[in-house]
Amino acid sequence: MIRIALPNKGRLAEGARELLERAGLELDVTSERALQALLRDDFVALFVRARDIPEFVADGAADLGITGGDLVAEAGRELDVLLDLGFGRCRIVVAARDDGDIAAIDDVPAGARVATVFSRVTADFFARAGRQVTLVPVSGAAAIAPHLGVAALIVDLVSTGSTLRTNGLKEVATVLESTALLVARPGLRTDPHTSRQIEELTVALASVLRAHDKRYLMANVPRAALDDIRRILPGISGPTIVDVLDGGAHVAAHAVVDRRDIYRTIAELKAIGAEGILVTKIERLMP
Repeated sequence: MIRIALPNKGRLAEGARELLERAGLELDVTSERALQALLRDDFVALFVRARDIPEFVADGAADLGITGGDLVAEAGRELDVLLDLGFGRCRIVVAARDDGDIAAIDDVPAGARVATVFSRVTADFFARAGRQVTLVPVSGAAAIAPHLGVAALIVDLVSTGSTLRTNGLKEVATVLESTALLVARPGLRTDPHTSRQIEELTVALASVLRAHDKRYLMANVPRAALDDIRRILPGISGPTIVDVLDGGAHVAAHAVVDRRDIYRTIAELKAIGAEGILVTKIERLMP
């Protein structure tokens, strides 16, 4: 069976479980404290710390893993990224005190102390920026470091930036943007059977992600307005038009529409005389 390492708690754990269940891979968990669970017949899930997943996969303790791109970058291990899963979006940023003199990377003085839990990512970033700094590794709560005089800067994870503002800090630069990734150990797909199983999993997850911001729209529209329908409902490759039994002047139009465009699309359909408009969510969408 293929072993897939999943985060055991936190925002990444919730996102991973929800995505797998939407793809038809429900976790057969015997207890909330279980360390593993079956995912149908081909996969077994291993519940570990998100930070440890890149190491587990790279070392072969797991075949696949779902974890944050920031943690993959910090681990620095050789991994195959199979799919960007889109959830768990966040950024690693450089931040300094609001009342300080550092407002940009060019303002960072030589030898400035930088507190962070992301030592590898931080060192690489400042090296590329041509700034020599002194790293101050911390295990957490980096935001307090500038106020204690421990460091002039921090490099930390943010989602909205509200924690920085609450602690009197300002963003100076973005180091990297991160989302959850599906990763595999190198060489895993050399076996044809294993490769097929992984391809099936990747396709299933991608189909769910592709459907996330899409809606399926159906409406009875005037046959005489088909040129307008093609403009209003471009869909993936144009709308599907079906004759309505005894419909006469109306036909049924079906199309996949971006969720953000639904409001405008319905208004335009009503304007040309459409009726019986129905919008529904899509579970999966294959190209």
